[in-house]
Amino acid sequence: MLPQVFAKIVGPVLLIILLVLAPVVIPVYWVMILSEILILGLMAISFNLLLGFGGLLSFGQGAFFGLGAYSAALMLQAGYSNIFMILIVGMLVALVVAAVVGFFSVQLDEIFFAMITLGFGMLLFSIAHNWLAVTRGSDGLPVFALPMVNLFGIEILFYDPVNMYYLIFFGVFFGIVMLWFVVHSPFGLVLKATRENKQRVSFIGGNVRVIRIVAFTISGAFTGLAGVLFCVFNSMATPEFMHWSFSAKPVIMAVIGGTGVFLGPLVGASVFFTLEQIIIKFTENWLLFLGIMLIPVVLFFPQGVLGTLKAKLIKQESR
Repeated sequence: MLPQVFAKIVGPVLLIILLVLAPVVIPVYWVMILSEILILGLMAISFNLLLGFGGLLSFGQGAFFGLGAYSAALMLQAGYSNIFMILIVGMLVALVVAAVVGFFSVQLDEIFFAMITLGFGMLLFSIAHNWLAVTRGSDGLPVFALPMVNLFGIEILFYDPVNMYYLIFFGVFFGIVMLWFVVHSPFGLVLKATRENKQRVSFIGGNVRVIRIVAFTISGAFTGLAGVLFCVFNSMATPEFMHWSFSAKPVIMAVIGGTGVFLGPLVGASVFFTLEQIIIKFTENWLLFLGIMLIPVVLFFPQGVLGTLKAKLIKQESR
């Protein structure tokens, strides 16, 4: 009983406390790394709504991340400084496009679904890369003025890395909480059922296609939220966000952390970025050594880092 209580309540509460206090005890450099981990962790958790709970492998998540980033960059360049409006618009743009892409994609399964999402992702990447008048192509769209928040007459600017970190933390926290409610709602249960046996869901009257479109749309919207946060954090939106190689990152993070556990992809993002920062100090060929180091992680943690640890806790409790 105690391991389950720790996993479900104590663990997440301790994680929140540590994340809130992190900027007080770690250097600014690691505050910025942690900010990036949180953003990509939200993207990975959004992606895992499809893979871990819906059984759908998407290689087009980068497109929605990029749409959120470009929406934020264009609004900031146009002089909008209300961060809440920027976040909402970025999510809505990604949501609408995800609904259209999902409408055509969810008719297929397995590798065919993965390939059509890859195709849509590369289509949007090509548009962003070649629409120079709007996106400036491969040069990217820079952001020169960051948004601000006015709380009780106090203006909070985000040029300070610590202030930026807390903006990202609260944005990511909101996204994760909303996704948690989705996963643990009746809709989330039906989505898991489509992963296990979509034919049986159809036989009992469930519309598998609609369920998958809704899941795809929700996943795209929160991936767009991550894109907005990354644009504000990085002061730039580039077509590379929409490339298939960027879409592979949440896949890797979800697999490392565990697709069967809600917070698994966030743990995977932490492992991925920590290993990257350690290796890059010693060699420029960090991808080679990162791959070598990830092999034993996958071998010794077949259900992902968090998924395997959770399985061991449950096994010990059952003895």
